[in-house]
Amino acid sequence: MVRTALDNFRRPPCAELLGWRLLDASPEAGWIRIAFEGKTEFCNPAGFIQGGMLSAMLDDTMGPAVLVMSEGRLHTTTISMTVNFLSPARAGPIIGEAKVTQLGKTIAFVEARLMAEDGMVLATASASERLLEAARVVQ
Repeated sequence: MVRTALDNFRRPPCAELLGWRLLDASPEAGWIRIAFEGKTEFCNPAGFIQGGMLSAMLDDTMGPAVLVMSEGRLHTTTISMTVNFLSPARAGPIIGEAKVTQLGKTIAFVEARLMAEDGMVLATASASERLLEAARVVQ
């Protein structure tokens, strides 16, 4: 696997909760692929993963795409995110993919999707992200 800025990055508790694991990335292309663990604890009474948990997975795919593309120089905070839920998500492995569509000086635009193990698209998202210099926000 390619080396990225995430190699020496300590995962935050929210990423640990989601079972976040880097699968692949292309820093030059601003693309990332992440595995999540869709836990039964995330399910609603119908037995499907609650939309807020899927939104968190999408968000935790898009921010790292910017971090990887900027070689660790830029962190993000989400300004706005639009999520489309396409298919019910069951407990089990979930794959997230994100692509930085535009990296500006203060704002990035990112798109993402979540897929089940069989490749079925569960949800998509697009977001605008405020860019924060890592040197100023990481302590």
